[in-house]
Amino acid sequence: MAVRMELSRILIRELSDCQLIELREVAEPGQELTDEPRSFPIVIGLPEALAIDRRLKGVEIDRPQTHDLLASIIHSMGGELERISITHLDEHTFFAELAIRTASGELLTIDSRPSDAIAIGITADTPIYVAEDVIAAATREDI
Repeated sequence: MAVRMELSRILIRELSDCQLIELREVAEPGQELTDEPRSFPIVIGLPEALAIDRRLKGVEIDRPQTHDLLASIIHSMGGELERISITHLDEHTFFAELAIRTASGELLTIDSRPSDAIAIGITADTPIYVAEDVIAAATREDI
């Protein structure tokens, strides 16, 4: 089962190669959480962190960066990024998928890094879902 989550914060340390984003559990529209929301961090690279931060803040640049380009291609082809799914965690590496609905109605599933998926979908408020077993593994003390 997948759990709806949101980007709750981003930590950028420009003197480090490792940046952090944190995902936090949220209720589905029209529902309420019954327990304390779960959350966990994901380590990402500086370019992805800066792209997410820039897109969150709506900072315009003269030329599109890779995430802007991909979002534009999806839109220009009549597609829509419906959801981001973080599907599994293997040896401290998270794996994600983009669910893109094409103009013809076909649903495409494309492998992605979570940081890239979030950078592409953040400005469109694309929902993020995380597999329950990924949350369990990511919130264990030894991770």
